[in-house]
Amino acid sequence: MKRIFGIAGWSGSGKTTLIRELIPALLARGVSVSTIKHAHHDFDIDRPGKDSFLHRSAGAHEVMISSGHRFALMHELRDAPEPTLVDLVARLASVDIVLVEGFKFDPVPKLEVHRPDLGKPPIWPGDSHIVAVATNTSLPDCDRPVLNLADIASIAAMVLESAAPLEVAG
Repeated sequence: MKRIFGIAGWSGSGKTTLIRELIPALLARGVSVSTIKHAHHDFDIDRPGKDSFLHRSAGAHEVMISSGHRFALMHELRDAPEPTLVDLVARLASVDIVLVEGFKFDPVPKLEVHRPDLGKPPIWPGDSHIVAVATNTSLPDCDRPVLNLADIASIAAMVLESAAPLEVAG
């Protein structure tokens, strides 16, 4: 059964760097991992002129690109609403944990990456789903466990302990 855990924080806080370090730590513990990254803007993984781009621009609902090393599925929403996090996770192959970057306000257990020097307010005071905060400084006013952002082993242990089954997370 897939379990889910989120990494939340403001832009520039270090979410991607943390996930890049967290994945090998989880793999070393025998845990299979997939990720979902939320983009706040229009993005494209395809390039104009490529066959797959031409398929999509011609109106294909989904285009899959496949090789001996990987495949990618592009799904055009057109005017449909953005899929929910639960819908997206359901499309993934079975793994032990799905790490989610972004989706900071979705009701899943999360770690907030907080850097006071960014000048952004903490998210944890208004979100009961944030189970801990990782930072590079002390946070005396934080009412959640505070983890050192450089202590990947402790963060990995907390993720394994706190990740929730998909049904519970929704």
